[in-house]
Order: sequence, then structure tokens, then C-alpha cells
Amino acid sequence: MNIGIKAIEYFLPQKILSNADLAKTFPGWTEEKIYNKTGIVNRHIANDDEYVSDLAYCAAKKLFDNHSIEPKDIDFLILFTQSPDYNVPTTACMVQNRLGIPKSAGAFDINLGCSAFIYGLAVAKSLINTNIAKNILLITAETYSKYIDPKEKSVVAIFGDGAAAALISYDEVSQIKEFDLGTDGSGAEQLIASSSGVRSRSTGNNIQDDLHSLYMNGPEIFNFTIDVVPKSIDNVLKKNNLAFNDIDFFVFHQANSYMLNHLRKKCNIPEEKFFIDMIDTGNTVSSTIPIALYQAEKEGRIKRGDTILLVGFGVGLSWGSTIIVW
Repeated sequence: MNIGIKAIEYFLPQKILSNADLAKTFPGWTEEKIYNKTGIVNRHIANDDEYVSDLAYCAAKKLFDNHSIEPKDIDFLILFTQSPDYNVPTTACMVQNRLGIPKSAGAFDINLGCSAFIYGLAVAKSLINTNIAKNILLITAETYSKYIDPKEKSVVAIFGDGAAAALISYDEVSQIKEFDLGTDGSGAEQLIASSSGVRSRSTGNNIQDDLHSLYMNGPEIFNFTIDVVPKSIDNVLKKNNLAFNDIDFFVFHQANSYMLNHLRKKCNIPEEKFFIDMIDTGNTVSSTIPIALYQAEKEGRIKRGDTILLVGFGVGLSWGSTIIVW
């Protein structure tokens, strides 16, 4: 038996920030111009009283309901988020209780963004391989909007809120293969929410007054991505003893359409084997890859048994690649 992804579902908040809304806020920035630059038309934004635990719960509930999964069957919960309800306690513990997952199950948060789903697959596979767990609920959930100044054009047009839930377990067909993972912490300040942690307290900043603080150096993130992604693809193919032509489909972190199109061309990936779909979600950070996998299957772009190469990259700076059999 293999260890693989058995099911995926996702959840988006109801509130929508459209290009039409942004065009009203930023005169001279038309709806068409925003779309051409980002590949996005709508972003779903959490309400003021809606948090990561709420989005995570709703995504997991959809997974349970649509795939006949019982909470009692889950023996480990992993939640990836960079915008937890609280720094203390762990959001995963709150979600475990709300879902009715047994108290015998392990649960923890991991703070990682754009490459989170790849790292999540690695952690889940390791827990199953070492007999610590058998059925792992892997959740990615983010409310980056709570870090964003609505007048900061470079980030408000890109990011949307959302959550995805996946069941990782033994399966006859689906499989998670080997990984290529990497980190360059020297670029930490290129994408940072400077008031999101305790360091701002010690430097005298008022967290409540300066909550909207997400900063992104777009050109530096772009240069980093263009450098590491092709190398990571080569590495993960070698680790899995596979050739480029063995891959049926490629799913990357859905950062923005400009970056993805540039990467596809640089890596010589045929357009029919590459997925771009953020038109109605925006960049949901940790959840972009599982949402894209769900949508690609729904659209008939991937099918059971396909070999798919996944790549995550961004905040950290961090990256990761793996190959899965769907």
C-alpha cells in the first residue's frame, strides 16, 4: 500500500473583493489592468469576526461530509497557518475540539506559507511511515487579509483568504513520492508582517495600531522564484528517478499569473500540462496547491493514476517540490 492523498476539499469566505472594488479605490487602475497583471478577478476575504479556525473547520467539515469520513477515524491533525487565531493556544487544538476528533489524536500548528502544502505532505508521510498515525487530516488555512492595509496596492490585489483540507492515508493507487525542500532565511524580510508577533512588542510598536503591516518586495520574490524553482524541479525528478516527460501534469503555488507564465516558459512545460487557476480565489498562500488540485480534477485536467509534480515557493523564503500519483 502507498501513502497518498485520498481526498481534498476547500472553503472560501463569502465576502468578495473584486477588481471593480479595487478600481474604485485606485483611480487609473482598471479592472482589465488588474486582471492582466495578476490573473485574478475576485478574492474572498474573511469577515472581521471570521478567523483561521472558522475557515479550517468549514473546509474539514466539507471533507468529512463529502467523503464519508468520520471524525473518530482521524488520529492526527496538522494545521498550516501564518495567521492563527492566537499565538497561544495552538489553533489546531481548537479545531480538533470543534470537529469532534478524538482526544487521542495528535494536533499541532506549523507556521509556513506558500510551500506549506508540500511540507505538510512530507510531515504527514513521515508520521504514517513511522507508525505514529494512519489517517492524517492536513489543513492549510490563511487570513492574510487581516495583515493587509487595504490601501497597499501591491498586496491587496494579490492575496485572498481560504482553507483546504486533505486526508492523507494508505491507498492502493495514490502516492506521495520523494521530496526536494529548501530554505533561504536571508530573504525573510522580503515578505513579512512586521507586527504579527512578539518582537514588535519589545521594539515599542503598538500591535493593535499597526496590525495592517504585510510587506512584499515583489521583484525580489520574483527573482528568488525564477532561481530556485527550475533547480528544485530537476532535483525532485532525480530523487524520484523520473524524467521530465514522465510527468503528466504540473501544479505550482498559485502566486500570480505573470510569475506562473514566466516559470512555465522557463521550465519548458507545455501549456496543456500546466495549471493556472486563481481567477476567483486570488493567492490563498498555503491553500493554493490543494485548491488547484481540486479544480484541476473537477475540470478533467487530471485523473486517477496521473503523475503530478507539485512546487511551492515564497514566504520564508522557502520552497519545496514533490511528485504525487493522483
